Amino acid sequence: MNTIDLVIFIAYCALILFVGLFVSRKKKGEERDAGDYFLAGRGLAWWAIGASIIASNISAEQFVGMSGSGYAIGLAMATYEWIAALGLIIVAKYFIPIFLEKKIFTMPQFLEERFDKRVKTVMAVFWLAVFIFINLTSILYLGALTIEKVMGVPMIWGIVGLAAFAGIYSIYGGLKAVALTDVIQVVFLIGGGLITTYIALNMLGGGEGIWQGVTNLYTQAEDKFHLILDKSHPSYKDLPGISVIVGGLWVANLYYWGCNQYIIQRALAAKSVGEAQNGMLFAGFIKLLVPLLVVIPGIAAFALNAPLEKSDEAYPWLLSNLLPVGVKGIAFAALTAAIVSSLASMMNSISTIFTMDIYRSYFRKDAGQKELVLTGRWASFGSLLIAVSIAPMLSGLDQAFQYIQEFTGFISPGALAIFLAGFFYKRATANGALAAALGSFVFSTLMKFLCPELPWLDRMGVVFLLCCGLIVLLGSGKQMNEEYTTHRPGLFRTSRLFNVMSLIVIAILVTFYCLWW
Repeated sequence: MNTIDLVIFIAYCALILFVGLFVSRKKKGEERDAGDYFLAGRGLAWWAIGASIIASNISAEQFVGMSGSGYAIGLAMATYEWIAALGLIIVAKYFIPIFLEKKIFTMPQFLEERFDKRVKTVMAVFWLAVFIFINLTSILYLGALTIEKVMGVPMIWGIVGLAAFAGIYSIYGGLKAVALTDVIQVVFLIGGGLITTYIALNMLGGGEGIWQGVTNLYTQAEDKFHLILDKSHPSYKDLPGISVIVGGLWVANLYYWGCNQYIIQRALAAKSVGEAQNGMLFAGFIKLLVPLLVVIPGIAAFALNAPLEKSDEAYPWLLSNLLPVGVKGIAFAALTAAIVSSLASMMNSISTIFTMDIYRSYFRKDAGQKELVLTGRWASFGSLLIAVSIAPMLSGLDQAFQYIQEFTGFISPGALAIFLAGFFYKRATANGALAAALGSFVFSTLMKFLCPELPWLDRMGVVFLLCCGLIVLLGSGKQMNEEYTTHRPGLFRTSRLFNVMSLIVIAILVTFYCLWW
């Protein structure tokens, strides 16, 4: 990287640290309580919620991982993003009102109130394991991989540097520091991502502009533009044809956007239900653009005959070889913004679940507010240390994004079944929910080894149905927790603006898929 690029990158780092520490400051004599630290005092506006959701979601696994999958598979990877836009609308309308009505801190807390403490504890442990050993470690690994390819920094030092950067302000400031720095981060990551895509397409255009570049990209990489993969496609097991749109991907999306502490915590911190819903809708609109940032660059690297050892090197190669002085610094800052914001959000979610659902339940039931905040900080720090020690072990992966999705899929079918039953099935019992939680992992493991040819997205769909069957089979003959599952009329009503904007998102996606086919 040129000196100018380094100056730009350092200026970005200084800005994020300054803002993060500035918003974390407290007035003289003021004591921060758990609501302030974990949920930003429940005062986030829609624009902060939407920006933080996107900044948390678009991380190294998107920039690096999805670009790698774009290089290896093609535009079909965009289905993840477009289905996500619809998933956000469903979650905003049907999930968020229930969560905010109950004023919960965490997803396991919902499960305890609806079912019992056993279900809460099992799912809390599952989530902590997935967040630390899969999500947090993969974000660190992919981020360090990029730094290594662009700047020549050894991977271990890249991992340590990213962890330290994210930890400095997020551990001290909590969700408020994370959410408000995310507003800045999302500007960098979208702007930097679009610049990278523009330059790659312009180069493919041979000096005749980006539209010629788009034409040449399609001509040179036509096989990468199949939106629905045929069974003969080598990547069919990762994206199994039409079932991607109507099958298991919906399980992954509704779980991720609606039951995942990492994402939903921003909505739990909203000023009101309307602010939370509008924030998620705002995030849905941005998701329509994300394939331009993360999938197209991977296809462009393929068309440019990038000499890669593995697919996940596609985006780092673009940064290193195509971008001019100054622009490289902006693009690298954008990628770092994506990594750091996701690390900060993940640590905050880990600390919230550990503190509120494990520590307060089993170690210190009468813990004061100051003790809860301190415990949350130590939980963040501990999870970061574990992830730093494990992240280098992922270096043998070719497509880290697929690794993350598949192994998260061992938990998500059961979790989604439990939440949907908790919302809408009055006879669902704690035993049924517990069976689904454990069954999700057992069924997924058995099917992975007994049915190795079954695509993992299809496996998720089958496991989800099996978990729903367990909940119904073990259901009670009487209504359980009637107060928790009986919702007053109008609970799911949304504003006229929300309905209109949702219809626009749906129309855009339906039109695109119809025209493409």
